[in-house]
Amino acid sequence: MTDIKQIGKAGLDLIKDFEGLKLRAYLCPAKVWTIGYGSTGDHVTPGKVITEAQAEELLKDDLDRFEKAVTRLVTVPLRQNQYDALVSFAFNVGISALERSTLLKRVNAKLFDQAAAEFAKWNRGGGKILAGLTRRRAAEAALFKS
Repeated sequence: MTDIKQIGKAGLDLIKDFEGLKLRAYLCPAKVWTIGYGSTGDHVTPGKVITEAQAEELLKDDLDRFEKAVTRLVTVPLRQNQYDALVSFAFNVGISALERSTLLKRVNAKLFDQAAAEFAKWNRGGGKILAGLTRRRAAEAALFKS
């Protein structure tokens, strides 16, 4: 339903800031092989090294998938910053997590204040509360509300 189809600068900056740029593959706190700006999947293998240009291309490809998911799953109009926050959230927790989340249910019910409060509940990695995820969720909620 949302007319917005692409992440804006604020959302892109948030993702890049929290993901950081890693040109060598590493295991994230959830024990998933990751490279570039948080790219995961079969293309990431132990020992893999990429260039900054390749990291940007991976990010563009990854974002396309998450932008399409948010556009498909959200049934109400959004402001750009709300869309950006949801793309960042999905990028980090995954599309299936967004799809079954109370956060999405609140968004689609146009309960935006309640939706913003839902971000904070997603601050665990590997079963533990992680300070970085707590900060990221706070930043996403702030972007969503702005």
